[in-house]
Amino acid sequence: MKLILSFLFAFLFLTASAQSTHRQYLSGEGLNHTVTWDFYCSDGNNSQRWSKIEVPSQWELQGFGTYTYGRWYKEKGVKNPSMETGIYRHSFKVPKTYKDHTVRIVFDGVMTDTEVFVNGFPAGPVHQGGFYRFSYDITDLLNVGGKNKLEVRVNKHSANKSVNAAERKADWWLFGGIYRPVWLEIKPKEHIGRIAVNASADGELQADVYLTGARPGYRLSAAIAFPDGSNKTEERFFTLADTASMYRINTQWKEVRTWTPETPNLYLLTMKLLDAEGRILHQHQERIGFRTVEFRPKDGLYVNGVKIVMKGINRHSFHPDGGYHKQRNQHSRCTADQRNEHERSPFPLSAGYSFSGSLRFVGTFCDRRVGRLAKCL
Repeated sequence: MKLILSFLFAFLFLTASAQSTHRQYLSGEGLNHTVTWDFYCSDGNNSQRWSKIEVPSQWELQGFGTYTYGRWYKEKGVKNPSMETGIYRHSFKVPKTYKDHTVRIVFDGVMTDTEVFVNGFPAGPVHQGGFYRFSYDITDLLNVGGKNKLEVRVNKHSANKSVNAAERKADWWLFGGIYRPVWLEIKPKEHIGRIAVNASADGELQADVYLTGARPGYRLSAAIAFPDGSNKTEERFFTLADTASMYRINTQWKEVRTWTPETPNLYLLTMKLLDAEGRILHQHQERIGFRTVEFRPKDGLYVNGVKIVMKGINRHSFHPDGGYHKQRNQHSRCTADQRNEHERSPFPLSAGYSFSGSLRFVGTFCDRRVGRLAKCL
């Protein structure tokens, strides 16, 4: 009987793992939770020898490289300071249970130009820009069930002039290194890669669902609930007619609680990919808010038909011990008087950064890679 129960629990665990996205951290998750990697710095303090460094972190605050303030270009005769390169090495294992899965390595933020190698092979093109999350599909480079070697080469000075102008010529300290978490994102071969959602104040939801391995006859389902799981709606189903990598769904729910700065109501959107027999292949979840944001020329910004007055700041804060690397689940302290103010951030925030209570801000940031203005909730 015990043997049967053991097999049953193992089957249920593997089934649940196959349906969800698994995250395996290679670094720590924040300032108060780090992992030690091997490190080499080309110039400055403690340079030109292999040592150890905590990840995530800024290498200057770990005793490496050179401190430079961003107003260096105002000084006569100074040209492109802090040109050091950091090389990181780390070993990791991927369990055999994920042999038939897709594995991506995700970097939440690295300063600045980053080149990644797995088992001696490049994971993809060099990433440029210190404030953007980026990832590579490393499925074919892995030794599943065995030891894998990761090497990350980081140039503090970017080869991209526009990146340097945006990130290295301003009124803040210049930092280098892997300053946000690094993890493996493990999904089934047939999965939901990502979704882009537009949820309007009238309850209408439009979502672009990016799929891998989907076939005609497969179905997508969508349902919403409050983050605590209560008030769950009935699932809506959509049948796939072809093998397109992106599928757009449209649906509507009645009497939704809208998101506003004063009442930041959030829902948990659950999307599932099902095969022709109705078996769940993969599940993806996102927190969303139903709101309609409009910019009316020569007038202003409106949320759900109500004009919003923006009092913004350009937040380039840093921690005295971690630089741009923050504590896990660090909160911004907002008073009641600040509830109607909005923070404008030119770059996406770290995944671990959140605001007090359930308050969320409508913000904008400029994606310098493609020159588009994006709205985020």
